Amino acid sequence: MPIYSLGSQIPRIAASAFVHPDAVIIGSVVIGEEASVWPHAVLRGDYGRIEIGAQTSVQDGTVIHATAELPTVVGAECVVGHLVHLEGCVVEDHCLIGSSSVVLHRVRIHEHALVGANAMVTNDTDVPSFAMALGVPATIVPDRVPEGAFAEAVALYVANARRYRNELIRLE
Repeated sequence: MPIYSLGSQIPRIAASAFVHPDAVIIGSVVIGEEASVWPHAVLRGDYGRIEIGAQTSVQDGTVIHATAELPTVVGAECVVGHLVHLEGCVVEDHCLIGSSSVVLHRVRIHEHALVGANAMVTNDTDVPSFAMALGVPATIVPDRVPEGAFAEAVALYVANARRYRNELIRLE
């Protein structure tokens, strides 16, 4: 798998994490215990720090970047959907970021919140706990996400990462 240091910026990946061989990890990136990074995801920590929490999955084609002033931090037990773009934002624990959504600078997604598929969460938006951010630009819909709503998806990807770590064999 392509994992690159960039000068003194060296990725730190927990031994129990799974990074697919077709994902790209560059520079100042920290990936937590039992986290997973799937095919064609790119985590480019060249300007700033990227952190992925324990048991969080970063799905296929997702791009995560940071700025020199704004790290990108994703908490524990989150699901980051396919083709997501995160940059200079904070996603707290137990969140779901829907496929093809964009979450930009200085956004904070609080615990147990959801960003809907294809949503655009613009700079400086605050998504409260248990709320949904839906649409372009995202509108906040409070108190719509039940506690534990994403636990099954988190467990599924932790199990799938174990399966891939043990059974994935490149044939060509």
